[in-house]
Amino acid sequence: MASDVVTRARQRLDTYFGVTSTGSTFRREAMAGTITFLAMSYVLAVNPSILGDQGPLGDKGIPQQAVFTATAVAAVFGTLVMGVWARYPIALAPGMGLNAFFAFTVVLSMGIPWQEALSGTFLSGVIFFVLAVTKVREKILNAIPMQMKLAVGAGIGLFVAFLGLRSAGFVVASESTLVKLGDFTHGTTMLALFGLVVTVVFLVLGWHGAVLYGIVLTTLLGIVTGLVDLPDGIAEMPKGLDQTFGQAIIHLPDAFTGQMVVVVLTMLFVDFFDASGTLIGVANQAGLLNKDGTLPRAAQAMAADSVGTTAGAIIGTSTTTAYVESTAGVSAGGRTGLTAVTTAGWFVVAMFCYPIFSVIAGSSEVTAPALIVVGVLMSRALGEIDWSHLEYSVPAFLTIVMMPLTYSIANGLAMGMIFYPVVMAARGRFREVHPVMWILMALFLGYFFFLAE
Repeated sequence: MASDVVTRARQRLDTYFGVTSTGSTFRREAMAGTITFLAMSYVLAVNPSILGDQGPLGDKGIPQQAVFTATAVAAVFGTLVMGVWARYPIALAPGMGLNAFFAFTVVLSMGIPWQEALSGTFLSGVIFFVLAVTKVREKILNAIPMQMKLAVGAGIGLFVAFLGLRSAGFVVASESTLVKLGDFTHGTTMLALFGLVVTVVFLVLGWHGAVLYGIVLTTLLGIVTGLVDLPDGIAEMPKGLDQTFGQAIIHLPDAFTGQMVVVVLTMLFVDFFDASGTLIGVANQAGLLNKDGTLPRAAQAMAADSVGTTAGAIIGTSTTTAYVESTAGVSAGGRTGLTAVTTAGWFVVAMFCYPIFSVIAGSSEVTAPALIVVGVLMSRALGEIDWSHLEYSVPAFLTIVMMPLTYSIANGLAMGMIFYPVVMAARGRFREVHPVMWILMALFLGYFFFLAE
């Protein structure tokens, strides 16, 4: 009797997710979901180190244990929505780059409290959801030129890498040259260098959990050398959400300011195209695209991503988005939403392991190599930019360099969006500039004159 129930349940799951029809198996889906988790679980250490009050933000940051719990819960929720509703083997979690924008641009540079920043994240998620379930999404997607999309991704990559280099001690401040090479004889800098070397080696070898394995080995060496503290335990009940849950809603009235317009637009822009690119890229690798190259169930997939962002903001973390590390699971045979469901299950388990992850998150020299490597991976878009045409290369270059040099993703995005219509018009290609780009140009000019810092 029990076996019959199990058999019927498997058949229903098979029919709903299409396991057999996609050429996969339940065992393969479970293995793929596990590999995806290993490839992206570094977010549980890195996100609290960026957003938490024990990192660069200090007392301006979100309570660190609350960030950890919120990161895990947001990953579970977003990934389950993607897996069960959209039925794609794609996992979600707070995005790298977007968390840096949240912390260093919104909270640190603009001086916006993290509670209001969460409200901005919530608003961007709501707008994204509306765009995802209407045809407006496609119109906006087509309005932004590919060269600018590539430049934004590469610029964020350089910014994230710069944060990692700074946290590692490889780059330090200088009164005469602004920045200079750090002291490589310092213990923590040497530890970060070790972490970067082993992580890069693992990546080159093709290990799916390269970033996680690099963090683990660096942490172990740090403990042995006395540079990293031992954890107080292994597991404990999740806690801290009482400090963050619902703050985005409570402070929503405070989010309707000129500064927050730029914040919401930037969050929306980056998440919009990052999610689109990740979804299409992963689906293409899995062979799930239609013959004409379109994405099946595109509305559900994009809506799932926006729901993840909205829920993540309410829970207490920065923009939740699709992770390109999902390709690790796809390469292992994952083809359906069951892969994502398995990944979500592992995040539930990890939710109880804060004592371990807190030690990692509290040691910038341990998480710095992960940021540098993530920056390298994001910066690969540099090679796809058409540098031979000035109408593309000038706004792309300004977008890219302004992000790390002004310590602001928003500033780089604004500069590129201002110069693109100008150089296109100067080149005599005025008609090729979509009206949306002129609107964005006007908005960002206002940002520079009245809001930028």
